[in-house]
Amino acid sequence: MDKRIAIITGAAKGIGKAIAERLVNEKYTTIIVDVDDENGAALAKSLGNFAKFISCDISNETGVNSLFDVVTNEFGSVDVLINNAGIIRDNVIWKMPTKDFDKVIDINLKGTWLMCKAVGTLMREQKRGRIVNITSRAWLGNRGQSNYSASKAGVIGLTRVLALELGKYGVFVNAVAPGLIDTSLTQNLPKDVLEKLIQTQPTKSMGLPQDIANTVAFLCDEKTQFITGQTIYVDGGKSIGAGI
Repeated sequence: MDKRIAIITGAAKGIGKAIAERLVNEKYTTIIVDVDDENGAALAKSLGNFAKFISCDISNETGVNSLFDVVTNEFGSVDVLINNAGIIRDNVIWKMPTKDFDKVIDINLKGTWLMCKAVGTLMREQKRGRIVNITSRAWLGNRGQSNYSASKAGVIGLTRVLALELGKYGVFVNAVAPGLIDTSLTQNLPKDVLEKLIQTQPTKSMGLPQDIANTVAFLCDEKTQFITGQTIYVDGGKSIGAGI
């Protein structure tokens, strides 16, 4: 395909930024979607003509539909969707405000569903496409993350259903589950807490955002066929239970 169009949500920084950089390097025309206007616009500018920034709150259906109107009017199609946007509002359940549960579900799960609904309709008509949902090893359960773990478990369920619904239309749908990744979020943890987390890793190390980007690029590559409905862990082996 001469011209491939990719949309990445939550792409202004962290893992989303690394994915955007990788896909631009792979010659995708990359649509950077985020509510962080400053960092999103700056990233698109730094990536040159292969990148475009669009501000969008993915939990708002009107905003999502407008996003796809803009993209399809300008580029005609969407070949790849990477659902990376997400937030955390951690607390043990007896201290967690209901609004923090609602907000995490609204963005992490509902927002991903809205993006998939819009792109799934389009890809069904195109009879081609790739959807990669960024979930988390946390779907297996983390103390203090009843909202976040539930949202990411929902994303895995969504991924499996969409693989069933869209498979016959040539659309492959998979999930990538990062573990402990070296981002600004983890670097802001107290040093003793971060070191304890690292020591629970079988690899005794953190992953890099580029490790996630490499896996996403593999799933989006046209040479990668016959893989759908799967969750690929990029977590240094933590998901197998070693070190817990």
